[in-house]
Order: sequence, then C-alpha cells, then structure tokens
Amino acid sequence: MNEIQIETAQNISIHQNAAHLGDRMLAYIIDSIVISIYTFLMIFLLVYMNIVFEDAWHLYLIVMLPAFFYYLILETFMNGATIGKRIMSIRVVKIDGSTPNFSSYFIRWVMRIVDVALSTGGVAVLTILLRGNGQRLGDIAAGTTVITEKKKVKLEDTMVANLPENYKPSYPQVTVFKDAEMQTIKELYSSARRNGDHNVIVSLAEKIKEVTNITTDKKPLEFVAIVIKDYIFYTQEL
Repeated sequence: MNEIQIETAQNISIHQNAAHLGDRMLAYIIDSIVISIYTFLMIFLLVYMNIVFEDAWHLYLIVMLPAFFYYLILETFMNGATIGKRIMSIRVVKIDGSTPNFSSYFIRWVMRIVDVALSTGGVAVLTILLRGNGQRLGDIAAGTTVITEKKKVKLEDTMVANLPENYKPSYPQVTVFKDAEMQTIKELYSSARRNGDHNVIVSLAEKIKEVTNITTDKKPLEFVAIVIKDYIFYTQEL
C-alpha cells in the first residue's frame, strides 16, 4: 500500500495510505448498484403513473439527473465520499491532503468518461497501477487522490499508556498538539524504532522543537519518548 505525505496545520507530516485498488473497485460496484436501483425505481414509478416516455421524455430526463450526477453530487456534499466509498472507508482528497473544491470534483467527474465509461474502467485501473499513488487520469487532472481511512490499530500504537504514579512531565508545551497529530508522532516514532531509522526520529524531534519552541539537550530518541509520555499525562489528567 503506497503512502501519501500530508502536512497538518502544525506542519507535522502525516503519511496517509492510498486506497487499495480492490477497495476502489468494490466501492465502484456498490455505487453502480445504488445508481441501478435508483434508476429502476424511478422508471418503475413513472411507468406505474402511466407516463409514456414518448410523451414526457423530459420528465424521464429530469428524474434521471441525480443518477447522472451521482458522483459529482455525493463527493461534493459527502466530503469526497460516495455511498460506496463511505462503506469501504475511502474518500477523495487533494494530493496535499486538503479538501477538494467543487472544480476538483467536477474535473474528476468529467474525466470518468475517459477513465471509466469509454474504457470500462481499464484506463483507470492501468493509471492507478502505473502511478502508484492512487491516481487515475481524473485525479491527475484534478490534483486529487483517493485515500483509505482504515487503520490497523495495535495496542502499543494507541495513545493509552500506564504511566508511573509519580510521573512528572517535563514539557507542558506538548499540549499544543491535537490528538491526531500526537498519534501520528507516536506511530512514526514507534515505526522508526522498530526499523532502526534514526534519521526519522531526529527529524521528528526537530519538528517538535520547532512547533513547541522547546529547548533541550536530550538525545532525539529520549526527547520524543518524553514528549509522547508528557502528552499522555496531560490528556489523561483532563
């Protein structure tokens, strides 16, 4: 699974995972089923009302508009998700992690003609596999990608920790971080320790110092560990 780097408001890098191609395909199938059900129900309703297509084709056109604009409407008003994407826990974001605007969703929707409709999804699948960052042609044109919001949570990766009863925090400045940002710091720290990647820990320590204005001569490994414990201490005390 490929990662996409996103900068938070505190300039902390979050590595978001690009959505699996399988999840995107399942989301597409679910959305197609939803569209098909809506279309069938609308046609059934019009036929039940004895409305003949030849006499009221414009009415058929109007009731079919929601199906036609399905992706554009839902992604715009559901924060980059559709029913299928919501079920699969994936959504559209800008490549820098920000929320797409209407024009971005519109470009993705228009490009579906090439990505999906004309090629039966072949172009989209090929582009996603070749690009490696979750982008089909519509995403490239719109500057977006699709990320997964599924998280594999392990006990040691959670923010809950048993601190000693006499634990004394060192850096009250850590409360400037949000829970999600500190969780990201902890995940990066734990991953770097497991992989022996000292450079990541050094970079993490420097970024924390920059955001909090903390001055210390402690080694990066020890410093980041204390920051995490201090944050847990202060948040557990609230």
